[in-house]
Amino acid sequence: MLEVKNLHCTVEGKEILRGINLSVRTGEVHAIMGPNGSGKSTFASVLAGNQKYEVTEGEVSFDGMDLLGMSIEDRARAGLFLGFQYPVEIPGVSMANFMKLAVNEQRKYRGLEPLSAGDFLRLMREKSAIVELDSKLTSRAVNEGFSGGEKKKNEIFQMAMLDPKLAILDETDSGLDIDALRIVATGVTKLHRPDNATVVITHYQRLLDYIVPDYVHVLYKGRIIYTGDKSLALKLEEQGYDWLINQYQ
Repeated sequence: MLEVKNLHCTVEGKEILRGINLSVRTGEVHAIMGPNGSGKSTFASVLAGNQKYEVTEGEVSFDGMDLLGMSIEDRARAGLFLGFQYPVEIPGVSMANFMKLAVNEQRKYRGLEPLSAGDFLRLMREKSAIVELDSKLTSRAVNEGFSGGEKKKNEIFQMAMLDPKLAILDETDSGLDIDALRIVATGVTKLHRPDNATVVITHYQRLLDYIVPDYVHVLYKGRIIYTGDKSLALKLEEQGYDWLINQYQ
């Protein structure tokens, strides 16, 4: 589904990614971990199409398409979803209207008819239940006045509504208490199927108690330096990154 080959990128002339290689197949869950400043969020932003980052070398294919040649909008329409570390507020735009526009735009891209008002409301009720999102929040402006936990639940609710082929979750566990973490992570697990894939970027093993990865990758100084199974996350939690970084250096 996702093939990343020798990906390099710079920000304001500074190289951040220095040759990332990653293969994500349909049905898989991948976790990307690493110290602060290693390039994890940059990698997610490059995949999503953030124009702040300049790709200087490498290629990325998504579902057989040249991802780097696609606009941000077409990446989303094709089924790529990015869950933000710090979800933004959109004053004046209700969650319901925002999601209706997004869902029907995606359906149009796929050659489907827009959802009727009744079908859309039923879909919203079904998907909001997955993350225990208060129905009152869907009538408010996007993320405006939401708590940190509500914003993260809202991100996974949006993911549920859009039903992406590939979800990239950038530190979704950041700032969550244990109950919100359980709800958000359980929601992600419920949405995972054999015909989609998930990439989870996190600092902490605790998220991976709920979202069990097939592969764990360690990103350091813009490169993936080590790949293991879910037991690697436990070892990193216990011993930190020094043992691995010392081997790399």
